[in-house]
Amino acid sequence: MEKVLFVNCCIRKEDSRTKKLADFFLNELKKTGAYEITELSLMDEGMTYLSEGFFHQRDELLAKKDFSHPRFRYARAFAQADKLVVAAPFWDLSFPALLKVYIENLCVEGITFACNEQGCFGTCKGDHLVYITTRGGFYEGTPMEMGSRYIEAMCGFFGIQRYDCISAEGLDMGLRPVDIILQEAMEQGKEIAVNF
Repeated sequence: MEKVLFVNCCIRKEDSRTKKLADFFLNELKKTGAYEITELSLMDEGMTYLSEGFFHQRDELLAKKDFSHPRFRYARAFAQADKLVVAAPFWDLSFPALLKVYIENLCVEGITFACNEQGCFGTCKGDHLVYITTRGGFYEGTPMEMGSRYIEAMCGFFGIQRYDCISAEGLDMGLRPVDIILQEAMEQGKEIAVNF
């Protein structure tokens, strides 16, 4: 059974349209019986921005190669997952700051990436990350959409070979019923779940 880490950054929790998409996708995975899914709700983690003291302690631990410290638990869990699902709404042209803080905690040399004479390379076990998002307007494929593009770039940095984005957009434009837009995104998610 493959281990899936679900990183939930749906700030509005059960009222989140992104969470509805994520729940649908995860239920499709559960139907197969092939995955063990662990959820990490970032809203319940009490994360905060990284300060000077944080970096001082981090440097000391990295110098000793002490990767067992609790502060590296996010990076370890991410690096050890077979598959990854990240859900976050489109906010301020990308995603909530909470997800960025989480990603900063993931970037640990010796856990999620390593470096040699040629540069940095990813060391994560996972081979596929699915990013799930919803957007009030129309941004996909434009320079202003930096959420999905950022997550895809991080996949490359972490060594995750396959990336897919399930998105529903135009939800706040009033041009089409929200339920129809979400249903279309769910159909896209169903196809991706088959080959996850």
